[in-house]
Amino acid sequence: MEEKAWAGVDVGKGFHWAHVVDAAGAELLSRRVDNDEADLLALIDEALSLAGEVAWAVDQPGGGAALLLVLLWERGQVVSYVPGLSVDRARDGYRGESKTDRKDARVIADQARMRGDLGRLEPGDDALAGLQLLLARRRDLVADRTRAVTRLRETLLAHFPALERALNLNTRGPLELVARYQTAGAIRRAGRKRVAAYLKKRGVAKADALAERAVAAAKSQSAALPAEDVASEIAAELAGGVLVLKQRIDALDRDLERRFFARPEAQILSSFPGMGPILGAEFLVAVGEVSAFGSADRLAAYAGLVPAAHDSGKRVGNHRKGRGGNKVLKRVFYQSAFSSMRGVPESRAFYDRKRAEGKRHTQAVIALARRRVNVLWAMLRDGTTFETGSTA
Repeated sequence: MEEKAWAGVDVGKGFHWAHVVDAAGAELLSRRVDNDEADLLALIDEALSLAGEVAWAVDQPGGGAALLLVLLWERGQVVSYVPGLSVDRARDGYRGESKTDRKDARVIADQARMRGDLGRLEPGDDALAGLQLLLARRRDLVADRTRAVTRLRETLLAHFPALERALNLNTRGPLELVARYQTAGAIRRAGRKRVAAYLKKRGVAKADALAERAVAAAKSQSAALPAEDVASEIAAELAGGVLVLKQRIDALDRDLERRFFARPEAQILSSFPGMGPILGAEFLVAVGEVSAFGSADRLAAYAGLVPAAHDSGKRVGNHRKGRGGNKVLKRVFYQSAFSSMRGVPESRAFYDRKRAEGKRHTQAVIALARRRVNVLWAMLRDGTTFETGSTA
């Protein structure tokens, strides 16, 4: 039996690949393991039978690795985190050009064996697990709402294009209107006052202006298009469905906000410009314990915000978009950076400077997001809130 071994796990959805090496990097075990409790426990027992101590490493701090992590922690095992970007870069140094689960697991195990700077993953808590489930459900509902709004636009465009152009169907007022009036004839017969009264009864803000736009659209179209009765029924059903989805999302947002502000990190995150309760909750779930990231650079690498050098011969200083990274966390930093430009002059000035250097809009926002990683990481490390005048 070896004194110590290192186990790398390339995490997947339905299954993982585990690779165990000794102190010299020689393979002790390499096999596929189903993301199932029985098979995962069998893997843990098998690895522990090969060495007195096993140091585990994974390329995801949660998600598909959640069950494996819980089982490892229950057995008192130490687990390190190797960012996917580190795996991508290290893979190039191994024989063969192909990317396979087996090869990635070997890279992870080797990285754990050779590096002493990897962050350590610690057991999470029920509160974060609850946030994760609610956020996943919210994403599903938002996707359903987006699809329904798209279908509603297509339906209106086919029989009442003037109304489709006049309304913002992502807001409640127009949806309330379409749930009741779907054709030009129906709106003309009702008239502006009756349409406005109906909207006011439904609690719609600026009902008079909305009714005016609807009536103007109805007066611009006198022709009745084929199957108008069928299309109007579908439009009414879709509009009602979107309203229900909006109510469910609003209720979820209130629950998420309550749970987010119960977290000790909430005061710090909510003080960061552009980081509201939803993005803050997304950040907490994606990162887990920020202490697992020993530096802002490693947090940025996990988010996929670190450009990779792409030099060749005399061409130096070239960078390309970083590969991999946690897409949810990258979206959190991108959206919060974009929002911060509206209220933080320093953020706007940084963005404008990058644009003046020739960067496209997306590149400039990503550069700002990368800069903000440093600020937020330092805030969380020191336990301090954002101060006006700081670069964000």
